[in-house]
Amino acid sequence: MAKNREPVAKRCKALDLSPAVMGYSKKQTNRNPGGKMKKKKSEYGLQLNEKQKVKFIYGILEKQFRNYYEKAVKAPGKTGDNLLILVERRLDNVVFRLGFAATRRQARQLVTHSHFTVNGKKVNIPSYLVKAGDVIEVAEKSRSSVLFERLAGPDAPVVLTPAWIEREKNALKGTVTHIPAREEIDTPVEEHLIVELYSK
Repeated sequence: MAKNREPVAKRCKALDLSPAVMGYSKKQTNRNPGGKMKKKKSEYGLQLNEKQKVKFIYGILEKQFRNYYEKAVKAPGKTGDNLLILVERRLDNVVFRLGFAATRRQARQLVTHSHFTVNGKKVNIPSYLVKAGDVIEVAEKSRSSVLFERLAGPDAPVVLTPAWIEREKNALKGTVTHIPAREEIDTPVEEHLIVELYSK
C-alpha cells in the first residue's frame, strides 16, 4: 500500500493549513517564518492547492482521489459536495472522528491492523465507505490494549463528534446516524475549485 510520508508541519505550512485539522496540536515548522516570500498564486495554482489540501488531510494519493472525483460526478447533487462527503465516509476518517485515534494517519494504521469491526465484521480497509446505520467498534481482542483501555475508562478524553456520528459514552463503539451533509463537514477547503480543476 502506498504511503504519504511528507512531514506534517512542513506540508501544513505549504498548504496554509492548521496542524489541528490533521489532529496535531503541537506541531510547527520554522519554514518561511515571516510568510513574506509567498508569491501570488495563479488560478491554476489556487485550484491545485485546494486539491492537494483534501488529499493531504485525508491521506489519499492521486489515483484514488481521481476515482472519488469520478464517483462524485456520477452521483446526484453538487460534485464538490459529493466529493467531500465520499472522503469523509472513509473508515479511517470515521475512526479519527470518533476519537479512537489521535490522527488520521494513526487511524489508517489501526484499521489496517484489524483493530475495528463494522456491524460485527472485521474490516481492515481504510478506504471502506461507511453507510447510515453502520456500527463501528474496537475489536474484542484489541480492547485490552493500553491505547483503547484509556479511551473507555472514567478518565477518557472528551471527544466532540460531528453531528452525523454518535459515540456511546465510555464505550469503544460509535454509530453512523446518517450520511453527512456538506455543512456538517468542517474541512477547510473550497471544493468548487477542485471541480474547476478537473473540468478543464
